[in-house]
Amino acid sequence: MTSRSFYAIAFLLVAAAGCSQDRRPEPTASAPTGPPVSERYNADQLTQALLTDIPGYEHSGVPQSGQYGALTSVRNSLQMQQAAKLDKPECASSTRAVSSNKEVWTAPSAFTAFAKGRDQTVSETLMAVGPDAAAQEVGLRVPASCRTFHASVGGHSSTGTIVEARGARIGEATRTVGVATTTGTATVKTWYVVLRSRGYLATITLFGPNATRDEAENLARQAYQQAERILP
Repeated sequence: MTSRSFYAIAFLLVAAAGCSQDRRPEPTASAPTGPPVSERYNADQLTQALLTDIPGYEHSGVPQSGQYGALTSVRNSLQMQQAAKLDKPECASSTRAVSSNKEVWTAPSAFTAFAKGRDQTVSETLMAVGPDAAAQEVGLRVPASCRTFHASVGGHSSTGTIVEARGARIGEATRTVGVATTTGTATVKTWYVVLRSRGYLATITLFGPNATRDEAENLARQAYQQAERILP
Protein backbone atom coordinates (compact mmCIF):
# COMPACT_ATOMS: atom_id res chain seq x y z
CA MET A 1 0.00 0.00 0.00
CA THR A 2 1.40 3.43 -0.91
CA SER A 3 1.79 6.23 1.63
CA ARG A 4 -0.85 8.28 -0.17
CA SER A 5 -3.30 5.36 -0.16
CA PHE A 6 -2.76 4.71 3.53
CA TYR A 7 -3.47 8.29 4.57
CA ALA A 8 -6.50 8.44 2.32
CA ILE A 9 -7.87 5.31 3.99
CA ALA A 10 -7.03 6.59 7.48
CA PHE A 11 -8.80 9.86 6.75
CA LEU A 12 -11.86 8.01 5.49
CA LEU A 13 -11.97 5.87 8.62
CA VAL A 14 -11.75 8.86 10.93
CA ALA A 15 -14.43 10.64 8.94
CA ALA A 16 -16.63 7.57 9.05
CA ALA A 17 -16.14 7.15 12.76
CA GLY A 18 -17.40 10.69 13.16
CA CYS A 19 -20.60 10.05 11.28
CA SER A 20 -23.69 9.67 13.44
CA GLN A 21 -26.17 7.46 11.63
CA ASP A 22 -29.07 8.31 13.90
CA ARG A 23 -28.56 12.07 14.06
CA ARG A 24 -26.78 13.15 10.87
CA PRO A 25 -28.87 14.89 8.22
CA GLU A 26 -28.57 13.24 4.83
CA PRO A 27 -26.38 15.17 2.38
CA THR A 28 -28.32 17.00 -0.30
CA ALA A 29 -27.45 19.14 -3.28
CA SER A 30 -28.92 22.26 -1.69
CA ALA A 31 -27.85 24.21 1.38
CA PRO A 32 -29.82 24.05 4.63
CA THR A 33 -32.71 26.48 4.77
CA GLY A 34 -34.00 28.72 7.54
CA PRO A 35 -32.27 31.33 9.68
CA PRO A 36 -29.41 30.31 11.97
CA VAL A 37 -30.36 29.79 15.60
CA SER A 38 -27.62 32.08 16.90
CA GLU A 39 -27.08 35.47 15.32
CA ARG A 40 -24.55 36.96 17.73
CA TYR A 41 -21.83 36.55 15.11
CA ASN A 42 -22.27 36.13 11.39
CA ALA A 43 -20.16 34.01 9.07
CA ASP A 44 -18.13 37.00 7.84
CA GLN A 45 -17.15 37.96 11.39
CA LEU A 46 -16.17 34.36 12.15
CA THR A 47 -14.05 34.23 9.00
CA GLN A 48 -12.12 37.28 10.16
CA ALA A 49 -11.48 35.54 13.50
CA LEU A 50 -9.92 32.39 12.03
CA LEU A 51 -6.24 31.62 12.35
CA THR A 52 -4.33 33.20 9.48
CA ASP A 53 -0.90 31.66 10.03
CA ILE A 54 0.58 28.59 11.72
CA PRO A 55 4.39 28.35 11.75
CA GLY A 56 5.55 25.33 9.77
CA TYR A 57 2.20 24.96 7.95
CA GLU A 58 0.84 26.38 4.71
CA HIS A 59 -2.74 27.36 3.92
CA SER A 60 -4.67 24.60 2.19
CA GLY A 61 -7.29 26.18 -0.03
CA VAL A 62 -9.26 29.28 0.92
CA PRO A 63 -11.41 29.79 4.02
CA GLN A 64 -15.04 28.71 3.76
CA SER A 65 -18.02 30.37 5.41
CA GLY A 66 -21.78 29.93 5.67
CA GLN A 67 -24.09 27.62 7.57
CA TYR A 68 -22.09 24.72 9.00
CA GLY A 69 -24.01 22.01 7.15
CA ALA A 70 -23.48 23.79 3.84
CA LEU A 71 -19.69 24.13 4.08
CA THR A 72 -17.87 22.32 1.28
CA SER A 73 -15.55 20.62 3.77
CA VAL A 74 -18.54 19.21 5.68
CA ARG A 75 -20.32 18.03 2.52
CA ASN A 76 -17.17 16.35 1.22
CA SER A 77 -16.66 14.61 4.55
CA LEU A 78 -20.22 13.27 4.48
CA GLN A 79 -19.67 11.83 1.03
CA MET A 80 -16.41 10.17 2.05
CA GLN A 81 -18.00 8.64 5.14
CA GLN A 82 -20.13 6.45 2.91
CA ALA A 83 -17.01 4.62 1.72
CA ALA A 84 -16.18 3.13 5.14
CA LYS A 85 -18.00 0.49 7.17
CA LEU A 86 -17.76 0.30 10.96
CA ASP A 87 -18.30 -2.78 13.11
CA LYS A 88 -20.08 -0.57 15.68
CA PRO A 89 -22.35 1.80 13.77
CA GLU A 90 -24.03 2.74 17.05
CA CYS A 91 -20.72 4.29 18.13
CA ALA A 92 -20.26 6.29 14.96
CA SER A 93 -20.74 9.70 16.58
CA SER A 94 -18.14 9.07 19.29
CA THR A 95 -15.20 10.58 17.41
CA ARG A 96 -17.01 13.43 15.71
CA ALA A 97 -15.75 16.83 16.81
CA VAL A 98 -19.32 18.13 17.06
CA SER A 99 -22.76 16.56 16.78
CA SER A 100 -25.23 17.17 13.97
CA ASN A 101 -28.14 18.64 15.87
CA LYS A 102 -30.13 21.36 14.15
CA GLU A 103 -28.58 24.31 15.96
CA VAL A 104 -25.08 23.17 15.06
CA TRP A 105 -26.02 22.24 11.51
CA THR A 106 -27.54 25.66 10.76
CA ALA A 107 -25.05 27.77 12.72
CA PRO A 108 -23.12 30.58 11.01
CA SER A 109 -19.66 29.11 10.57
CA ALA A 110 -16.21 29.61 9.09
CA PHE A 111 -13.56 27.02 8.24
CA THR A 112 -9.89 27.09 7.34
CA ALA A 113 -7.24 24.42 6.82
CA PHE A 114 -3.45 24.16 6.80
CA ALA A 115 -1.00 21.46 5.72
CA LYS A 116 2.53 20.43 6.64
CA GLY A 117 4.03 18.35 3.87
CA ARG A 118 1.76 15.66 2.44
CA ASP A 119 0.75 13.87 5.63
CA GLN A 120 -0.19 16.34 8.38
CA THR A 121 -3.10 18.78 8.41
CA VAL A 122 -4.76 21.24 10.76
CA SER A 123 -8.28 22.58 10.38
CA GLU A 124 -10.23 25.12 12.39
CA THR A 125 -13.97 25.72 12.50
CA LEU A 126 -15.70 28.57 14.29
CA MET A 127 -19.47 28.57 14.68
CA ALA A 128 -21.96 30.84 16.41
CA VAL A 129 -24.20 28.78 18.68
CA GLY A 130 -26.16 29.50 21.83
CA PRO A 131 -24.70 28.75 25.27
CA ASP A 132 -26.81 25.63 25.83
CA ALA A 133 -25.75 24.06 22.53
CA ALA A 134 -22.12 25.00 23.13
CA ALA A 135 -22.16 23.44 26.60
CA GLN A 136 -23.74 20.29 25.19
CA GLU A 137 -21.03 19.93 22.53
CA VAL A 138 -18.18 20.34 25.00
CA GLY A 139 -19.92 17.99 27.42
CA LEU A 140 -20.12 15.04 25.00
CA ARG A 141 -18.35 11.88 26.23
CA VAL A 142 -17.25 8.65 24.55
CA PRO A 143 -18.94 5.53 26.01
CA ALA A 144 -16.50 2.86 27.21
CA SER A 145 -17.89 0.39 24.67
CA CYS A 146 -17.04 2.77 21.83
CA ARG A 147 -13.38 3.36 22.62
CA THR A 148 -12.26 0.75 20.10
CA PHE A 149 -13.63 -0.03 16.65
CA HIS A 150 -12.85 -1.91 13.46
CA ALA A 151 -13.50 -0.54 10.01
CA SER A 152 -12.97 -1.41 6.36
CA VAL A 153 -12.48 0.75 3.29
CA GLY A 154 -11.99 -0.59 -0.20
CA GLY A 155 -10.99 -4.04 1.04
CA HIS A 156 -8.52 -2.73 3.63
CA SER A 157 -9.20 -3.32 7.33
CA SER A 158 -8.19 -1.00 10.15
CA THR A 159 -8.59 -0.70 13.89
CA GLY A 160 -9.21 2.45 15.88
CA THR A 161 -8.71 3.47 19.48
CA ILE A 162 -10.31 6.54 21.08
CA VAL A 163 -9.10 8.37 24.17
CA GLU A 164 -10.45 11.40 26.00
CA ALA A 165 -7.83 13.64 27.57
CA ARG A 166 -8.32 15.70 30.71
CA GLY A 167 -6.55 18.70 32.11
CA ALA A 168 -6.58 21.45 29.49
CA ARG A 169 -9.05 24.28 29.85
CA ILE A 170 -9.22 26.83 27.08
CA GLY A 171 -11.96 29.41 27.11
CA GLU A 172 -14.98 28.57 29.24
CA ALA A 173 -14.65 24.80 28.76
CA THR A 174 -12.73 22.37 26.56
CA ARG A 175 -13.06 18.82 25.26
CA THR A 176 -10.09 16.92 23.81
CA VAL A 177 -10.41 13.60 21.99
CA GLY A 178 -7.74 11.49 20.30
CA VAL A 179 -8.26 8.80 17.68
CA ALA A 180 -5.47 6.41 16.58
CA THR A 181 -6.17 4.46 13.40
CA THR A 182 -3.94 1.53 12.43
CA THR A 183 -3.83 -0.08 9.00
CA GLY A 184 -1.32 -2.88 8.77
CA THR A 185 1.78 -1.64 10.57
CA ALA A 186 1.13 2.07 10.06
CA THR A 187 -0.76 4.33 12.47
CA VAL A 188 -2.18 7.79 11.97
CA LYS A 189 -3.57 9.98 14.74
CA THR A 190 -6.29 12.59 14.96
CA TRP A 191 -6.76 15.00 17.85
CA TYR A 192 -9.92 17.09 18.21
CA VAL A 193 -10.12 20.04 20.57
CA VAL A 194 -13.55 21.61 21.06
CA LEU A 195 -13.86 24.77 23.13
CA ARG A 196 -16.59 27.26 23.89
CA SER A 197 -16.47 30.92 24.72
CA ARG A 198 -18.81 33.90 24.57
CA GLY A 199 -21.19 33.20 21.71
CA TYR A 200 -19.08 30.80 19.70
CA LEU A 201 -17.80 27.23 19.54
CA ALA A 202 -14.34 26.47 18.11
CA THR A 203 -12.92 23.16 16.95
CA ILE A 204 -9.33 22.36 16.02
CA THR A 205 -8.54 19.09 14.26
CA LEU A 206 -4.94 17.88 13.94
CA PHE A 207 -4.41 14.86 11.66
CA GLY A 208 -1.24 12.98 10.80
CA PRO A 209 1.26 10.32 11.90
CA ASN A 210 2.98 12.75 14.25
CA ALA A 211 -0.11 14.48 15.63
CA THR A 212 0.03 14.98 19.40
CA ARG A 213 -2.35 16.19 22.06
CA ASP A 214 0.08 18.93 23.10
CA GLU A 215 0.26 20.38 19.60
CA ALA A 216 -3.50 20.19 19.14
CA GLU A 217 -4.13 22.00 22.42
CA ASN A 218 -1.48 24.61 21.67
CA LEU A 219 -3.18 25.25 18.33
CA ALA A 220 -6.51 25.51 20.12
CA ARG A 221 -5.04 28.14 22.45
CA GLN A 222 -3.84 30.11 19.44
CA ALA A 223 -7.28 29.82 17.84
CA TYR A 224 -8.95 30.98 21.05
CA GLN A 225 -6.62 33.96 21.44
CA GLN A 226 -7.21 34.98 17.83
CA ALA A 227 -10.99 34.69 18.15
CA GLU A 228 -11.06 36.62 21.42
CA ARG A 229 -8.95 39.36 19.88
CA ILE A 230 -11.09 39.77 16.75
CA LEU A 231 -14.68 39.06 17.78
CA PRO A 232 -16.42 42.01 19.45
